[in-house]
Amino acid sequence: MRLLAALMIALMPLAARANDAVTFGTDWLAEAEYGGYYQALATGIYAQHGLDVTIRSGGPQVNQMQLMLAGRLDFNLAGGRAIDFVQQHLPYVAIAAIFQKDPSVLIAHPGQGNDSFAALKGKPILIGADTRASWWRFLASKYGYSDSQIRTYTFNMQPFLADKRLVQQGYLGSEPFLIRKMAGFDPVVLLLGDAGYAGYANIIATGTKLVSERPDLVQRFVDASIEGWYSYLNGDPSPGNKLIRQDNPEMTDDLLAYGRDVMKTHGIVQSGDAQKLGIGAMTAARWSAFYNSMADVGVYPKGLDVTRAYTLQFVDKRVGMKAKP
Repeated sequence: MRLLAALMIALMPLAARANDAVTFGTDWLAEAEYGGYYQALATGIYAQHGLDVTIRSGGPQVNQMQLMLAGRLDFNLAGGRAIDFVQQHLPYVAIAAIFQKDPSVLIAHPGQGNDSFAALKGKPILIGADTRASWWRFLASKYGYSDSQIRTYTFNMQPFLADKRLVQQGYLGSEPFLIRKMAGFDPVVLLLGDAGYAGYANIIATGTKLVSERPDLVQRFVDASIEGWYSYLNGDPSPGNKLIRQDNPEMTDDLLAYGRDVMKTHGIVQSGDAQKLGIGAMTAARWSAFYNSMADVGVYPKGLDVTRAYTLQFVDKRVGMKAKP
């Protein structure tokens, strides 16, 4: 009898076994820019890959990097700091880049002559501290901006709305929509990714220990997330949007629709290398180009081994491309 029971357990299908529990942290409150992950959860894609995923939203009071360092997150959207991992000798790497274009933007009032990055030289620009230490330096070097142009951005749009001379930083899927709704006009929107900025965004990171000890789990998480993004962008996004609204009740249907639409219109996810290698694509050449461009303007020291910031082991496999229209 015991032998029969043992045989029955051994022959049970994998689907009947417990899925691997995985905790994933996003870098802000739930919104369309995380739609693919929520779609993978809502439609059962993660479960189909043997994963029981918990998504933990970020926000202004949440330090997801500390949570990952403490072992409370298995995966995190901290990959934008992957070169910092190398600098600080931290055992983490970028494993997939969902956004081929960085959706950060500069926003200006129409009719003020601020319709290009070059035209913003000498103009007052509202910039946050993190931006000042990162992509602002790239733009300043390329277009001749000066730090004297910087005005402190407090993530309050009222100063911008009250002064037509001001330019401010923002996010493609958020501030332009809110400005239209609050003030009734369409602002000039200048996308950082269209300025030649080579940085990826929405980059998934994990620990090197997990990569070496459980590569199959890492691969399944990456594959399922990619499939979730194809489903969210090219299929019916309503399952993912429902979960997003549960995590962030301030998200409205029209804002979610706008965020998804601009990601598609501007090729944030499905452009560049992702068109031939699949969503999440990364290449050594682009990582090198990004590092060199930022080292040239003093964001990173020269001489770092940038290949330690990422691994291509889990991407560039055309996963999910059959779902692409």
